[in-house]
Amino acid sequence: MTTPILEVTGLTMDFGGIRALNAVDLEVNSGEIVALIGPNGAGKTTFFNCITGIYRPTAGDIYIFRPDHAGRLSLKGLKPNQVTERGLARTFQNIRLFPKMTVLENVMIGRHCRTKSFLFGAVLRTRANRREEEEILEMSYRMLEQVGIAQYADDNAENLPYGAQRRLEIARAMATEPLLLLLDEPAAGMNPQETIELDRLIKEISRAGQAILLIEHDMKLVMSLSDRIVVMDYGKKIAQGNPLEIRTNPAVIKAYLGEEVNA
Repeated sequence: MTTPILEVTGLTMDFGGIRALNAVDLEVNSGEIVALIGPNGAGKTTFFNCITGIYRPTAGDIYIFRPDHAGRLSLKGLKPNQVTERGLARTFQNIRLFPKMTVLENVMIGRHCRTKSFLFGAVLRTRANRREEEEILEMSYRMLEQVGIAQYADDNAENLPYGAQRRLEIARAMATEPLLLLLDEPAAGMNPQETIELDRLIKEISRAGQAILLIEHDMKLVMSLSDRIVVMDYGKKIAQGNPLEIRTNPAVIKAYLGEEVNA
């Protein structure tokens, strides 16, 4: 029996007279990789922005299921930092790093939402504060090792190769210990070799039990990674299924993949 992590029902987003999302339902289960695909302007990034607190949706509900709570928790109306604290972490289509800070420091910043020390502890340098700082440092370095960029730990983020910057964003998101990791076009701008390495990395993260929801235009990557694919067009969900079902779905072929679909 699958365990839900995220449940979105009837999600609607209006910008003036334009309806960017129209009653979208979506669910992600524990340990699952779900891809959200569709043409440009289909509403994919708007969906991410709504469930992560950047936009306040016009209608609908967003719930996360935490193992430390008896029931589900609503994310609707929360600020982005509150959404992160409850278990959703994301990367962005356009890389958002702290360029003048080191690679290790970028990951440590992502860890801040799980710290317990209060301000006075940081000022007074209490034993608990020092111990927590050491744990954050060790955990952040392990994240860099996991994504394969530990050799850049002391370099400024702006000096990393493009593919390594993408990996750093993933490491920073994972440092929050998310129940669900959201990846917004993680392969954007990557060359073929970097994309192959990204495919391998995401699969490794998934095998460790991490649930993942991603937006991606690289259909070869989507078909390789996904347990389930959700397809949007003009703000509506038009199909969902496994890669084979989506590859052969006439509505998807017409809206997104074109008249011919190459395996």
